[in-house]
Amino acid sequence: MTETRDSARAHAHEPHHDSLGSRLNWLRAGVLGANDGIVSVAGIVVGVAGATTDHGAILMAGIAGLVAGALSMAGGEYVSVSTQRDTERAALRLEKHELKTMPEAEERELADIYEAKGLSRELAERVARELTQKDALAAHADAELGIDPDELTSPWQAAWASLAAFTVGAIIPLVAIALPPTSWRVWTCVIAVVVGLALTGYTSARLGNAGVRRALIRNVGVGALTMLITYYVGTLFGVTTG
Repeated sequence: MTETRDSARAHAHEPHHDSLGSRLNWLRAGVLGANDGIVSVAGIVVGVAGATTDHGAILMAGIAGLVAGALSMAGGEYVSVSTQRDTERAALRLEKHELKTMPEAEERELADIYEAKGLSRELAERVARELTQKDALAAHADAELGIDPDELTSPWQAAWASLAAFTVGAIIPLVAIALPPTSWRVWTCVIAVVVGLALTGYTSARLGNAGVRRALIRNVGVGALTMLITYYVGTLFGVTTG
C-alpha cells in the first residue's frame, strides 16, 4: 500500500502533458536567445574597446548591436514560425478534406498507425474508431502530423519572446563595460559575461537533461573565444590608451 502511494506521488510530478513540453521548449528557446544576446554584444563592445577607449563609441556600438540583434532575432523567428504555421495549416486543411471525402479510409489509416506502434489489430481499430468519433481532426493531426490544431504557435509571440530574451542577455555585457572606469572595462565585461554564460549553460543543460559540465565548458569557451578574437581584431584597427 505504501509503495502504491509512493508510486502515485512520483508519477504526479512527471510531465504527462504536451503543454508542459511546449513550455519547456519556450523556456529553452528563451535561454538560448539570452545566450546569443550575451555573446553577440560582448563581442561587439569588447572589440570596440580593443580599438578605442572612447566611452561614447563603446556604448553606442553596444546599443546598436543590441537593437540590431534583437530585431534580427525577432524578425527571423517571426518568418520561421510563420512559415511553419502556414505549413501546418495547409496540412490540416488537407486532412479535413480527406476526412470529409473518405472517412473510412482515414479511419483505417489511423488504425494502421496504432497497429504499427504495437497495438493488436482489433485494439487499434477500436482506438481509431473511438478517437474518430470524439474528434477526428485532432486524432489524425496528432497521429499523422504531430500537430495540435488548437495550439499552433503564434509568430508574434515567438518574435516578442526572441526579442525580449536577446535584449535581456545583451544588457549584461553592455552594462558591464559601460559602468566601470577605463582600466577595468574589459575585465569587468569578461567576468560578467562568463558568469552570464555559465548561468545560461547550466540552465539549458538542466532543461535538456544534458551534462552540466560539458555545457558550461562549451558555453563559456565559445563566449571567451569570441571576446578574445574580437578584442584583438579591435586592436588592429585602433589604438587603446589606458
